[in-house]
Amino acid sequence: MPFQFKRLEIPEIILVDAQAFSDERGFFMESFKESVFSANGINTKFVQDNYSHSIKGVLRGLHYQKDPKAQAKLVIVARGEIFDVAVDIRKNSPTYGRWVGEILSDKNHQLLYIPEGFAHGFCVLSDTADVLYKINSEYSPEHERGILWNDQDISIKWPTEKPVMIKKDLELPTLKNADNNFVYQ
Repeated sequence: MPFQFKRLEIPEIILVDAQAFSDERGFFMESFKESVFSANGINTKFVQDNYSHSIKGVLRGLHYQKDPKAQAKLVIVARGEIFDVAVDIRKNSPTYGRWVGEILSDKNHQLLYIPEGFAHGFCVLSDTADVLYKINSEYSPEHERGILWNDQDISIKWPTEKPVMIKKDLELPTLKNADNNFVYQ
């Protein structure tokens, strides 16, 4: 099988190792196969693909969309390296407010699956990074929300203290003040 699936400290978050087949031309790999992903707990129908290009030190996040337009994401790095983070924002969850972070790169061929009910962000570690992610609900500006990247109650160990960010992300609320309608079930 060209994929290995590993549930992380927050078990709903799944790290996927994709097998790359290399030769003198480069490599080939499958980055998604619905039947295999579904058999391994990722039963999400993806409806939109996003692509971001960023320079070193850029931090994007922490973003999510509220229900009924919540988004699950499958993140992969086509070029470069990022520190990718998911934060559990489901009220009453045993892991509420906890985060997991993984380094994703074009060298390790790993993907991160983040279901609905989690805020997502990443920081670029390489000179540039091209990040692709599949999502299961189309972008909806009226449902878009976020959490402050350095919320002390979450205490993410970002690889930078002075990230490159847009003003909008620097003004996001903390988790305890966020507009969030996710409830753990």
